[in-house]
Amino acid sequence: MTFNWFKTTLLMAAIVALFGVIGAMIGGKSGMLLALLFGGAMNVFAYWNSDKMVLRMYNAQEVDARSAPELYGMVAELAGRAGLPMPRVYVIHEDQPNAFATGRDPEHAAVAATTGIMRLLDYRELRGVMAHELAHVRHRDTLISTISATMAGAISALANFAMFFGGRDEEGRAVNPIAGILVAILAPLAASLIQMAISRAREFEADRGGAEISGDPLALASALRKIEYYAQGLPMYAAEAHPETAQMMIINPLSGGGVDSLFRTHPRTEERIARLNEMARGGV
Repeated sequence: MTFNWFKTTLLMAAIVALFGVIGAMIGGKSGMLLALLFGGAMNVFAYWNSDKMVLRMYNAQEVDARSAPELYGMVAELAGRAGLPMPRVYVIHEDQPNAFATGRDPEHAAVAATTGIMRLLDYRELRGVMAHELAHVRHRDTLISTISATMAGAISALANFAMFFGGRDEEGRAVNPIAGILVAILAPLAASLIQMAISRAREFEADRGGAEISGDPLALASALRKIEYYAQGLPMYAAEAHPETAQMMIINPLSGGGVDSLFRTHPRTEERIARLNEMARGGV
């Protein structure tokens, strides 16, 4: 838990620093100070509201024991096994099979599953997926991933502002337009690299934690195999519109996800499955 708070603090500091760099490009020292203040304010806002923003982006609908008894009961059983408070449960009306967890801490957590994943997986496999998401909650990864998604989106918007409206130095002269274009390209890339450096290691830990919670690593391995296969042919429109949220999902939801390993938001599914199979052979 202490290490995750350190990672969260490091992430927030790095992203605020990026705000400062962009602000300096737009308006020199004054722009840098304003951007740093804006970045700090965004961090505070994201801490309290980023989970609500992400759920709204995906038009997620909250369900309960009456409206989705099987899913809700499954999450309740797994939360009990994990020693966690009952999270809020959401359904996303998307055909692509996927799921994610969000919330600033276990007491304010939420898990979400698409209608596509509920149709594709059998009960045992879906249970493995939801256990994976609850492992993110138990490890307090949800704060890191949700804040980074919100802040990366804000950086992209600020960088685009720098490109289209240019900037001024301390004497009011226009800065080099090429520098503005470079900022617009490199700032979102830097934010994404910060996200990805944290995201890939997190997924391995959530796979292991989810297998321990469910007691069934092979169920998660089977689910990952199916999701990887079917997700490639089904776009997830909300994720395409908000690519900064892709790293929150159990499998990368973006249609252009198969690029160089440096830019992958998730570990390779084959490696995740191999590790889960190894866990099963050794016992959970």
